[in-house]
Amino acid sequence: MKIKKVLIIRFSSFGDIVQCSSVVELIRQKYPEAVIDWVTRSEFDYLVKLNHDVNHVWSFNKKLGFKGLLDLGMKLRAENYDHVYDAHNNLRSSLLSLMMRFKLLQKPNWLTRSKDRFKRILLFTFRINTFPKPFKGIHSYRAPLLKWGIAPNDDEKLVTWDFKPEARAKVSPFLKDKKTIVLVPSAAWEMKRWPLPLWKKLISIMPEHNFVVLGGKEDHFCEELKAIDPSRVENLAGKLSLVESCALIEKSELVISADTGLLHVADVLGIKALSLMGPTAFGFTTGKQIHTMEVDLPCRPCTKDGRGSCSQDVYQKCMVDITPEMVSLEAQRILRE
Repeated sequence: MKIKKVLIIRFSSFGDIVQCSSVVELIRQKYPEAVIDWVTRSEFDYLVKLNHDVNHVWSFNKKLGFKGLLDLGMKLRAENYDHVYDAHNNLRSSLLSLMMRFKLLQKPNWLTRSKDRFKRILLFTFRINTFPKPFKGIHSYRAPLLKWGIAPNDDEKLVTWDFKPEARAKVSPFLKDKKTIVLVPSAAWEMKRWPLPLWKKLISIMPEHNFVVLGGKEDHFCEELKAIDPSRVENLAGKLSLVESCALIEKSELVISADTGLLHVADVLGIKALSLMGPTAFGFTTGKQIHTMEVDLPCRPCTKDGRGSCSQDVYQKCMVDITPEMVSLEAQRILRE
């Protein structure tokens, strides 16, 4: 089996696209002459375009609805891909599958990433965990490629992204020295966030270090972190695009984050990080350069992505029991290596 022209389908979201991007380099290493294209939603095409091993990005605007998807399917059908990897496995990707599979002259070799729906029901409804422990999302994207004769490797850097010079120039002044630590205190759902008072204390007990805070425009609480010591805490929440945030992480010495998309950016780029894992099931990283800090509780994991409620008497016990002192000691140990 030889791959000449492959299509990867992954529409969203930020963190999943980051993790899925690790399959591109595996395909390129095995088949250096192959054409590798990708289908994603238009709001995420900028992220896929960072990967210099992707030849073409097909952008789907979900506002165009069913007709837009049919139009895209017809265009993809005409491309005559010999291999297609459905890494999303949802209604949209299934429709593209139907349109591309049933051709008179050529049927692509199709691969689908399982969502393990039955296992998810067992875990989140009946508290029966049959997933690997820990479950590493990147492995779930790379493992299906074995059917194409492509085996995962142990490289620390899983992707190569091409950042524009202006993005690198914008972020370089904020990484003053090897004592600068990047903090990612926000997350889409509150329950998987390390609480704000703990971030504040971490900054206070590490007076010899500078910090850069990353987040979105809506993360106004990040200003409270800068207020701890404006001379050594730079709040860039809402001031950088996601691409610029990725460029900053690429040049950082250490990232501290809960289960976020930017944590997975550090993972695929081979950057050292501290992962503060709480209630979520699928956010564990792969790289040996990332150390996971967690508390062993029988209720973990209790959620796919941070939605839901906490069953403990102490709210977010799995997060608050990871103390700033523990994080500080581990961060300084990593920085000394």
